[in-house]
Amino acid sequence: MSKRNHTTDVGSIAYVNLSDLGAGKEGWLANDPNLLCALDIHSIALSNKFLIFIINWADPDDSGLRTKIRPDLSPIEAEYITAIEWLVFDEIRVIAVGTSRGYMLVFDLNGGLIHRQLVHSGRILKLRARGTKSGLTYESSSSEEVCVVMPGVIARFDGSDIQRMLQKWFQETNSNFWDQKRRDSEYLGNSSERLPYQLWNVNKYGPCADAAITGVMPPPLMELQSSQRYYCAVTIGEDAVISAFRLSEDRSRSLVGAILSKVVPAAFSTIASVSKMIWWSESSPTKTEPKPQPFARASPLTCLKDYPRKGEKLTLSPSGTLAAITDSLGRILLLDTQALVVVRLWKGYRDASCVFMEMLVKRDTASSSSAYHVPEKSDYCLCLAIHAPRKGIIEVWQMRTGPRLLTIQCAKGSKILQPSYRFGSSMTSSPYVPLEVFLLNGDSGQLSVLNRSLS
Repeated sequence: MSKRNHTTDVGSIAYVNLSDLGAGKEGWLANDPNLLCALDIHSIALSNKFLIFIINWADPDDSGLRTKIRPDLSPIEAEYITAIEWLVFDEIRVIAVGTSRGYMLVFDLNGGLIHRQLVHSGRILKLRARGTKSGLTYESSSSEEVCVVMPGVIARFDGSDIQRMLQKWFQETNSNFWDQKRRDSEYLGNSSERLPYQLWNVNKYGPCADAAITGVMPPPLMELQSSQRYYCAVTIGEDAVISAFRLSEDRSRSLVGAILSKVVPAAFSTIASVSKMIWWSESSPTKTEPKPQPFARASPLTCLKDYPRKGEKLTLSPSGTLAAITDSLGRILLLDTQALVVVRLWKGYRDASCVFMEMLVKRDTASSSSAYHVPEKSDYCLCLAIHAPRKGIIEVWQMRTGPRLLTIQCAKGSKILQPSYRFGSSMTSSPYVPLEVFLLNGDSGQLSVLNRSLS
């Protein structure tokens, strides 16, 4: 009997010289904590502390997507790259970069800098692009966002704001409205182009190692209804394995804070005016770095402390109702983000990575009704792919309490990836595009996709 192959080769990055990222050394892809990967439908971005490579893995002959980007980072502050993510809006595809100083940078596929903005002072741990939907207990609403995770801090950029900024930039670029030098200097210095965002302090239970906004949630009981939204955020870290917060758009502060917010800027403005009168000169003033905005209100909901267990990685399901959390004891917790309870637990998975995917489980029923049946969303079931690098396997488990469907052998120097969220994509589009999981072999450079069917 022939051995079943549950992966299909779809592309390769072996034709690109990636020695600057450490390629060629054993385990270079999986063992370097500074090596970051972000997958798009036909491209992959690989980055270390100072370089970004964009590669078209589907077509080796397409040399247009072999871009090397070297961001302009501060050598004085020892700034380096800490997060990358694809931002895909229909025909617009860009790379978002987070740095150790709290800046978010956006580059086009040619390496041109589109946007640079300070989010908050500190290291950006994660850039997460996704769509969120409300639960059953609240009014029907949805949104698309880019979530920026920092130790003890969460920021949220609305997808529509980013899309408008990118459309404006590409229109100006294509029409040659500005030359490149003028665009770089004037666009980045224009405060009106600063993207609006929301910022929350979730440091009550200590700094977080990862976090995510899971979706829209109802307001607190006995609180007046308003047009403001409330979001649920889940954080993991060293002091608290899991903690949850209700995030409000309201930036209301205490009476003392309100007084200080009015008095201090006025006093500073007066002192600055007097200083200008005394030390006035005709030299042009130097540009100052923008200060991050104040925090909005974050109310703690629950917290799970289980020393010495520490939360390490967090992965959200497409709807945001489930979260897979890996910890320092080799366990994987499946969290219901609406009830805020752990509904499943796996043991013996040290250094594991988790990605949600969809499998065809109703294939036999669908094929019996029609020989040319196109699978719909109802034909798929949600699963969790667990990559256990120490065991050299990938396991696929059916959600929430289903059995293990697959066990796949993989090379030790491999990494599982998933294409980034595509803004504006409809869940009801035909044909339905399910969640896929890709496997990148660091030794061979081969990229494979896990088959969606059990047969």
